[in-house]
Amino acid sequence: MSDWKRLLSYGKRYWHLLVLSVLLMAIVGAMQGALPLLIQPVYDQVLNPGQTEITNVLLTKVPVIDREIYLFDILPRFVTNIWQLVGAAILFVFITRGVCDYYGNYLINFVGSSAVMDLRNEVFGKVLRHGAAFFEANSTGSLMSSIMNDIEKIQVANSHILADLLRQSFTVIGLLFVIIRVDWRLALVSLTVLPFVLLPTARLGKRIRRTSRTTQNTAGELNQIIQEAISGHQVVKAFAAEKFEMEKFRSAAKRLLVNNLKYVRQQAIATPLIELLGAITVVCLLTYARTQIKAGAMTSGQFSSFLVALLLLYTPVKRLTNIHNIMEQAIGASQKVFEYLDMKVDIEDTEGAHVLERFSDRISFEDVFFQYPTANGWQLNGVTLDVHAGEVVALVGPSGAGKSTLASLVPRFHDATGGTIRIDGIDLKDIRLNSLRSKISVVAQDTFLFNDTVAANIAYGLAGTDQMKLEAASQAALAHEFILKLPEGYNTLIGERGVKLSGGQRQRLAIARALLKNAPILILDEATSHLDTESEMLVQKALANLMAGRTVIVIAHRISTIRQADKIVVLDRGRIVETGTHEELLQQGGIYNRLHDLQFAVMEED
Repeated sequence: MSDWKRLLSYGKRYWHLLVLSVLLMAIVGAMQGALPLLIQPVYDQVLNPGQTEITNVLLTKVPVIDREIYLFDILPRFVTNIWQLVGAAILFVFITRGVCDYYGNYLINFVGSSAVMDLRNEVFGKVLRHGAAFFEANSTGSLMSSIMNDIEKIQVANSHILADLLRQSFTVIGLLFVIIRVDWRLALVSLTVLPFVLLPTARLGKRIRRTSRTTQNTAGELNQIIQEAISGHQVVKAFAAEKFEMEKFRSAAKRLLVNNLKYVRQQAIATPLIELLGAITVVCLLTYARTQIKAGAMTSGQFSSFLVALLLLYTPVKRLTNIHNIMEQAIGASQKVFEYLDMKVDIEDTEGAHVLERFSDRISFEDVFFQYPTANGWQLNGVTLDVHAGEVVALVGPSGAGKSTLASLVPRFHDATGGTIRIDGIDLKDIRLNSLRSKISVVAQDTFLFNDTVAANIAYGLAGTDQMKLEAASQAALAHEFILKLPEGYNTLIGERGVKLSGGQRQRLAIARALLKNAPILILDEATSHLDTESEMLVQKALANLMAGRTVIVIAHRISTIRQADKIVVLDRGRIVETGTHEELLQQGGIYNRLHDLQFAVMEED
């Protein structure tokens, strides 16, 4: 119930529409209950030629405020017999029920869909706020499955199913009123079968919830396989692994099928159970009614009204059973969604964090330690380093030395496990994240471009950018010329991850994006490592334009790209082991000198 209440809480802001829809559905239930009541006069008077004139019916007293009047006084004068009265009542019931059902159904769907939209927005916003560790721990497929598939099940429950729940619930209330009014003893006997329906339904609901959660996990696994196979299609083809990927997909799809069929079996068993109990009840009632009618204790019209109401009651009870199962499925789906919502955001603004107006002095790493949650040992082990404003500082060292990890701590993609990082003497954790990251540009080796136009990718996050500024940044990045050669220039769609562009072109768009942002701190993470010689030369020229007048942290494997750095920092196993200029480090004869000799030996062999 706590999960269900939490789901319903998202409809609080729409409470007035919810109340109105409940009232409309209550009228629908009342009209549905009124239909069996009209059966009695049809059988006892309309179909009885001797009782067609208005007699006792129109002499019925109707209470009006503080007095009573005869029904005859408030009926239109053209109503002269019981058939006209019953016919008008039937039309009134169907018209009223239809109008109220339409508007009630629309309103409850509006409320349910709007509430689920709010939930989806909240989940997506929460996911975006998480730090890098969250995305390292949760696969893209599982996140997509929860945001789309799980919430889709919740939406069905909160809109269509909720509307049906209200409609059927009020219908049950209306019909129960009718059968109790006609013969409460007979009603009591008829309803003794109800516990035999409710108890198995409750047990089935718990099983369905577990099955739903397993199904959603399997769907997430299937999404992950699809996402990886499509994104890594070149690797799949290069290793001729299509059959391997297909087998993985078939295996996951088979597990999903098994879980779906399990859900179908669990849900389907409720219907024949209710039908069997209903058939037994009707046979017993007919036997009882035959005796009562013969004895004159009940008219055929009364029993017909009772029986119709009871038969009509079968449909909403059956529907409510199915609704219960679908609700259980939605609750099962919601558990993973709420799990993401309840996860604590590991990197967020601290209380009292303030805006970093400008960067003017230095970035200081003070005895910094870092360890990934699932890793053994320290990735950074007591790093102390100053990067002064305007400096170009290069980080080099063997793979796994901690270079990228150290750089990622500056924009707080991760937080240091120990020690402190300061900008202009202010602890990073005391600076608002948006303010901090607005002062930093990152150009990585794996440039991420969106499936959008060239212009939108360059001006990402900077809505309303002037075209002249856009082109100026592109020219400085040496990208303007090739952009103009594209089919639609700056309005050309470049495909997922910029697949329609070469590696060098993608990097130059990333550099143009960083130039347009114009942040004072620049992080270059292996920005030229995947490029051929010609592309690298163009990108290096573009990077020189980008680096001018900025504080730069460069991560590079190629010694040739960092010779002119103001300071080169050599890391090994998470520690700083050497610091100096290119010439100074060569003279020391340490790790840097060895890396230098190895790289240039390879170049000479080539």
